[in-house]
Amino acid sequence: MNRDYVVGLTSDAAEPDGSTDFGDIGLERLTAAGLTWRLLPAIPPHGPIPPSALDGVDAVISLGHIPFNASLVRQVPRLRHIARFGAGYDGIDPVALANEGVVLTTTPTGLRSPVALTGLTMILACANRLLENHLITTRGQWNELRGKRRGIGIQGRTVGILGFGSIGSRLAEMLGPLGATIIAASRSAGNSRARSAGVEVVDPLTLAERSDFVVVTASLTDQNRGMIDAAFFAAMQPHAYFINISRGGLADYEALRDALARGGIAGAGLDVFDPEPPAADDPLLAMENVICTPHALSWTEDFTRDVSALVMEAVITVSQGTIPASALARDALDPVNWRGAVTVGA
Repeated sequence: MNRDYVVGLTSDAAEPDGSTDFGDIGLERLTAAGLTWRLLPAIPPHGPIPPSALDGVDAVISLGHIPFNASLVRQVPRLRHIARFGAGYDGIDPVALANEGVVLTTTPTGLRSPVALTGLTMILACANRLLENHLITTRGQWNELRGKRRGIGIQGRTVGILGFGSIGSRLAEMLGPLGATIIAASRSAGNSRARSAGVEVVDPLTLAERSDFVVVTASLTDQNRGMIDAAFFAAMQPHAYFINISRGGLADYEALRDALARGGIAGAGLDVFDPEPPAADDPLLAMENVICTPHALSWTEDFTRDVSALVMEAVITVSQGTIPASALARDALDPVNWRGAVTVGA
């Protein structure tokens, strides 16, 4: 007798009716495909998720950054697919999951333009000292401070993109018409992408030294956590800006606070923190030359539409016994023995 194919929706960013922090993610597409969805039990932010929460679940749509490891999925033999609503997979080892027969999919193409636009927004806001000029106006300091917070502009400036993947390369495309010079530092795959786009590849410290704007778009891994350290900030110029739109864990934020406090850099634009949310008394939140947003600046209508479509497509594809192109660590999945090769009715 056939059973339902059940998709669990993580409760860290969703309600029982299927509404989410991102808006309508199109759960009706699952229903139309004959799948059943349900909200998983509440868990602490960033997990961990107990195995019991996944009882009777074939797939999980992970809206936040919940860790899934090999030990967990071994205890849930029915689970065959984790579909991340986004590009990051912090706390998840794709190869370890693939070795257990579980598919991990992400949606990097849906994020590409919205997150790149977040980077461009931060660059323009910093270049024109938007926050400082906003405060001058709203505090009634028009007469005494008008024109005293002049920006540095974009044309002829150097933007260093740290992590030249899909998002970094899209940001470079957006910046090109504005007359900026682009340099990059990235892993080997990103370096190849940068060179083919005519972008000079340098080491991270050289990027820090030469950039008027440093924009972080790299993925967070165990290997690069905290790679943007005190030495990196010390290498930056006093007029330069640091912008992080990727993950807070990539940077030493105490070193960033120190660089800002001593005037080592001109300011920052931060859509991500470590931890999240930042403490209410974090000095970064009170600095007038630091733009802070709640890791959501890219959550536009375009973002929700495109990412939702990719997630639902992946879930439906796996439910039909096919490994989708968006699967990570595909080479580690045995096409015969992976869990999805067993039909739901078997």
